[in-house]
Amino acid sequence: MKTRTLPSVKYFFFPKKNHWIKRIFLVFTFILFDYFATLLFCHLPYQEANIYARNFMHILGIPLGLTLFVLMANLPIYMILSLDSHVVRFPSKIAIFAEVFVDLIFAWFIAGLHFSGGTSWFWNYSQLVRQSLGAVSYFVMALLIIKPYTSPLDD
Repeated sequence: MKTRTLPSVKYFFFPKKNHWIKRIFLVFTFILFDYFATLLFCHLPYQEANIYARNFMHILGIPLGLTLFVLMANLPIYMILSLDSHVVRFPSKIAIFAEVFVDLIFAWFIAGLHFSGGTSWFWNYSQLVRQSLGAVSYFVMALLIIKPYTSPLDD
């Protein structure tokens, strides 16, 4: 009789060596850009536009509050991408469209918002312009680095 063992913690926290790990690094590059720009330029918690991050900064101080907020806010993104690296296996033709769709979503909502937030400290343009530039930058880098137009079976 075979006994079933639970998957290890490593399985959930470390993505397989495939295109998903490249996507995680790309997404977190934008997140860390926002994080370090905020650490560098934010001198008082009220300067932070995100009310949740501001509350963490008021309670715990800027460095610790911001760090805990960024970890808590972005852990679900990391977990989803990490689990998807183990679970999602689309046929080649569907994978091409699914990957481009995922990159478009990440471009606008994650990279765009974090790029806009990070550049808001030193670049006085509208949020729409900054977010659009961040989204376009992410999407171009995703096409160059991740290459979602190749078959995931090639990984």
